[in-house]
Amino acid sequence: MKDLKKLADSIKSLDDKIVGCMRCGTCQSVCPVFAETLSEADVARGKLALLSNLAAETLSDAGGVRERLDRCLLCGSCQTACPSGVKITDIFFEAREINAKYLGLNPVKKLVFKAILTHPKLFGAAVKFSLPLGRIFLRPDKNAPQTAYSPLLKPAVGNRHIPVPPANTFSQEFGEIDIPAGKSAIKVLFFPGCMGDKLYTSTTKACLKIFDFHGVGVRIPKDLACCGIPALASGDSDSFEKMAAYNLEKIGAEDFDYLVTACASCTETIRDFWGKRAKSQKHKEIAEKISRKTLDISQFLIDILKVDSARHAPLKPSGTAKERITYHDSCHLKKFLGVSEQPRKLLRLNPAVEFVEMAESDRCCGCGGSFTLTHYELSRKIGKRKRDNIIAANVSTVSAGCPACMMQISNMLALNNDPVKVKHVAEIYADSLPDKPRA
Repeated sequence: MKDLKKLADSIKSLDDKIVGCMRCGTCQSVCPVFAETLSEADVARGKLALLSNLAAETLSDAGGVRERLDRCLLCGSCQTACPSGVKITDIFFEAREINAKYLGLNPVKKLVFKAILTHPKLFGAAVKFSLPLGRIFLRPDKNAPQTAYSPLLKPAVGNRHIPVPPANTFSQEFGEIDIPAGKSAIKVLFFPGCMGDKLYTSTTKACLKIFDFHGVGVRIPKDLACCGIPALASGDSDSFEKMAAYNLEKIGAEDFDYLVTACASCTETIRDFWGKRAKSQKHKEIAEKISRKTLDISQFLIDILKVDSARHAPLKPSGTAKERITYHDSCHLKKFLGVSEQPRKLLRLNPAVEFVEMAESDRCCGCGGSFTLTHYELSRKIGKRKRDNIIAANVSTVSAGCPACMMQISNMLALNNDPVKVKHVAEIYADSLPDKPRA
């Protein structure tokens, strides 16, 4: 009875937030899912109509409610465009949580979130064990830079490509890091995130090179947990709160000026969700303190260090023809954090780069976290539009500020045998720096 009352209270809270929707249909024009399916059920207006009668819908067809809620990238395009200012993504987070508490979690997600991600040491050990298996199951694709595919697993995963896994995770290779502040007199706590630690280690290494060059102290505590966004987006608030609380305990004891990440999803989660979802007053206070000094790497470099100012020039001289590079605005970075100009300024600082804007640079790439796993064909159709815009820009490299976007874009390019590289903005900036710190 107690659980039913909590469920009813949650639904009532949701009803109060939905009433702001005027059913104007503006969301249709920006929703990447609707653009492919043309189904009213897939657009925000259709989902909000469903949620306005959530109690009855849940009792009659909870599975159908889950499927409709899951057919959303949580990209924020509808929320950004909404003339009424309805917090649509927040509503969908809450609705997924209600649905998960009523139906229970998908068994695979339950295993991943509750048995692995909430146990950082176990997660690290599992990845350490699995990396050598990549050499057995994965084959580098000669026609698609930086990607690999699996002939053995093709019946299960098709032609899906992933980035070539590193030999070791970042934490395996470097362990705990504590470098004192240099000439900048600034020390950052760098949060590498799951992708930066276990897959895109080159991005994390590039960030360390940047910090070293500019005399920024760096602290990376051992065994940080996932930021929690995969669990939260799937409705598993309990696992999210455990991961956030674990990280807050570790980070709260540290002394630093800024928390910096190279993952847009991590940045938004730490800044906007850790405090909002904290259960204890202690954790709420720690989260709010951290939130105020949490920045994306490009924000930190441009807005705090001001690396685009004259005192930081010149960088490594360019001895070759300029490389044409474009930039993809990740949804978390632009739509939720308002970070758009800083990455572009960072790219233009590399004298070997000819920066080229692509069409629809801020249109969702179609990843959406686990959306690309559970709705791969739809994700691929959405991603093809991004791929086409990249190719139309006639570039050799596309950059981004979100590892999940990088993975999705790499796959889309690889499926078409496009010889276009995918690199993080921080890597391209780091390429322009001398190997030794500036005197």
